[in-house]
Amino acid sequence: MSAISPIVKPVSQMQLAPGSVLTIPDVSWDEFELILEEMGEKRTARVAYSRGILEIMVPLPEHEKPKELISDIVKILLRRTGRRYEPFGSTTFKRSHSAGVEPDACFYIQNYQQMIGRRRLEPDDPPPDFAIESDVTSKTTLEAYEALGVPELWIYAKGELTIYSLQAEGYCSVETSPTFANLPLKQLIPDTVERAWLVGTVQALEEFETEITRIIACS
Repeated sequence: MSAISPIVKPVSQMQLAPGSVLTIPDVSWDEFELILEEMGEKRTARVAYSRGILEIMVPLPEHEKPKELISDIVKILLRRTGRRYEPFGSTTFKRSHSAGVEPDACFYIQNYQQMIGRRRLEPDDPPPDFAIESDVTSKTTLEAYEALGVPELWIYAKGELTIYSLQAEGYCSVETSPTFANLPLKQLIPDTVERAWLVGTVQALEEFETEITRIIACS
């Protein structure tokens, strides 16, 4: 009986439908690096890697509106609370031989000055202070952010916002954002996302900013 050779196909040639997630176990760090290089930078698929598990996710079209909207909301909050920042979008963040992830959006706040003008990440660069994910709830993604040491992570999924704060024991779900303390964002942000589907993004953001300005003024 002749031996059956395994079929080897480049990841970049796999046709993944929008909304699908491909999980590949037993991926070494070197293999992960090669897969990233093969997939290239101009792609719709995003990846998360932790503990030898690689996840490749292809977002649905309706994923784009909430992620852009919540990113704009964060910029409003940072401006209204008087803080400067550097946005780093969906940059691939890696901790060598441990984890890698590509957020929907992320921001440097405490370390923003260090990242001004940075076109490519350096090995000793800190992780972003804040990251956003939309419609992603996998354990691999959370573990990757924990390994990278991202202090605060927002996950928006199924109309709800979950806020994670990095503690000594790992991520803990909290009711209020450590970055934007005392603001009722777990209610305001889902309401604003839903409002955007009804009246459009610009009006929804204007209404959000008006409400945030009122809350800050009263606090």
